Order: sequence, then structure tokens, then C-alpha cells
Amino acid sequence: MLRLVPDEERGERFNVGVVMLVRSRDFLGFRAQLDRAKLSALGPRLDSREIGEQLSNLRRIADGETGAGLMARLPLHERFHWLTAPSSTVLQPSELHTGLCTDPAMTLGALFNRLVA
Repeated sequence: MLRLVPDEERGERFNVGVVMLVRSRDFLGFRAQLDRAKLSALGPRLDSREIGEQLSNLRRIADGETGAGLMARLPLHERFHWLTAPSSTVLQPSELHTGLCTDPAMTLGALFNRLVA
């Protein structure tokens, strides 16, 4: 889970993305969506365009796009660990959770719909 933290001192945050790794299927999925109304209410001084670009860049890294820089060239599991490493920025990953699935893309979509959209 990727969360947006508009103001660390207030402790407010909301979900903006899901990152999922299934090594046995060679699958790294990333879906994100910025709720601009929530951002406007909780972090009116933050630039929604800039945050949208950051989310887009993270997706490009997860997808391994050739123009996305050095991180995008890493193996799947290393990209996953980079995307989910603790940080003190406005975009912060939650603690990791494990699970099992038979269809990674469908599970990613279901998690995204339940937790973000």
C-alpha cells in the first residue's frame, strides 16, 4: 500500500496506490490514483500535478520502462523493495503484508478497488 501523508505532524494519510509482487509468477504490479478532493482538503498547499507525476514515475519504475532510470532496470524483487522501502516523503509505503493468489492482476485490481478507488 502506498499512502499520501500531507502533513506528518497531524498524522493524516490516505491510500493512493497498491504495489504487489508475486515472485512465482514473475509479477510486479503497481496501481495508483490520486484523489484530488482529499488532497485539497488535507493538504491544500501540496501540488497535485507534482504528486501525480511522482505516482506516474513510480508506476514506470514498477513496469521497468526503459526511460524510467536506473531503478527500472533492477530485477523485479529489487524494484519492489525499492518501491516499498520506508521513507519520510509525502508518499510513504505502509508495512508489507503477505498473501496468496492465483491471478495476480485480478488480485491487484481487487485490492486497488477496495483500498484506494
